[in-house]
Amino acid sequence: MKKRALDFVIDKLTNSIQHSISGASFKTSISLLMKEEASLCCQLTGWNFDWGVELLDQNKRIYKLVILNFPDEIHGLLSVTIETDHIFIHLLENAPLNMGKDKRYLGVMGNLVGYACKLSFQNGLDGFVAFTAKTNLVEHYKERLGAHHVGNGRMIIEQISAQLLIDTYFK
Repeated sequence: MKKRALDFVIDKLTNSIQHSISGASFKTSISLLMKEEASLCCQLTGWNFDWGVELLDQNKRIYKLVILNFPDEIHGLLSVTIETDHIFIHLLENAPLNMGKDKRYLGVMGNLVGYACKLSFQNGLDGFVAFTAKTNLVEHYKERLGAHHVGNGRMIIEQISAQLLIDTYFK
């Protein structure tokens, strides 16, 4: 299986997700993306990836992030596999409304990476999370996530940094 280099940007670490104009924070919920929701998350609706195709891989778990009281609007998606010693992030994407200079909410990507860290602890993997980064973002992930670069774009989030992300997003 080819590992895709990711290029998500952590715009801001927030205690939930934050409205970009008002600064108001909103509690979120993360749950599995259902097959019937996949048509909402495809390139035709402005997403960069076809999440329906991602759902076809039985080894991957696809999670959606929504605002707690507005469960019908997906703000971000996360694709992971549970490996023997870590969680591997295959894809991570902001919803189209949270992209670009006019994005509606900040903190979505941090929230989803924090959730991957939480999954790692829940599965007895001590918070370890890995992903492959595009070269130009390696330093960004080191600074924002406390990740370590172990070569060839592979990034690792270890226990202490994982716990900090969990504490930020999941009180």
